[in-house]
Amino acid sequence: MTTLRFVERLRDLVDGVEVVLSDIWGVVHNGLEAFPEACEALHTYRQRGGTVILITNAPRPADSVQRQLRKLGVADETYDAIVSSGDLARHFVADHPGKKMFWLGPERDNSIYRGLDPVIGPLEQADYIVCTGPFDDETETPEDYRAMLLQALERKLPFVCANPDIVVERGDRLIYCAGAIAELYRELGGEVIFYGKPHRPIYERAMQLAAERRGHPAPLDRVLAIGDSVRTDLTGALGFGIDCLFVTRGIHSEEFEGIDQLDPASVRELFGHPPRALMRELRW
Repeated sequence: MTTLRFVERLRDLVDGVEVVLSDIWGVVHNGLEAFPEACEALHTYRQRGGTVILITNAPRPADSVQRQLRKLGVADETYDAIVSSGDLARHFVADHPGKKMFWLGPERDNSIYRGLDPVIGPLEQADYIVCTGPFDDETETPEDYRAMLLQALERKLPFVCANPDIVVERGDRLIYCAGAIAELYRELGGEVIFYGKPHRPIYERAMQLAAERRGHPAPLDRVLAIGDSVRTDLTGALGFGIDCLFVTRGIHSEEFEGIDQLDPASVRELFGHPPRALMRELRW
């Protein structure tokens, strides 16, 4: 398929859909404020019997993500549950007791190891790295970490990426995430372990949570993913075998400016395999 369907409202797509797996950043909020119409759309879908699992590459546990959502004005009633890449990365730390961890990330992400009591040490003593992002994502780029990564490569340290996103919106700006540093380490020849979209474990966990809420597993042909990233949301959904609604207001917004129709060549260039539908911004 090389044609795309543009839709105005979520209700045009969810007939027969039991579960929605929705991205958060870029779909529900932009890092500074919630998108009220998106929240209303997910809430309305839930009121009509659907289950909403928020699936995010946030490098923090789900309860920390929920606190952030509340601060931004996203009501708990918007969704049934949250699964984060931070939750999955915590399993790696828990499975390596006594090993020394070098933590690369801003102080606000320290909840990723809360309650795990890891041994945190300097890079030269570490057994592995956990990266939740740059120390200062307002000013730093992956290149600021090249020397550090080369040092880690010399010691063959595994690099645990707790957020595979390359960039994310913060207001009207794009900032670098842990995935950008992880990709540089991989290019240098380092071993990277990714947790989060587009990798399968986060989808499997989301479907488990959905089955718990519904009392039975949902068939994959009755599941719809929603996201704004080709690399993580679309690729992850396709790899897991579910349809994807692509929201164009997010990190790819410039590429879709003024577009309401795409020719087959443009579809292939932008998406490879296209999503089920495009929507400017999520609304019911």
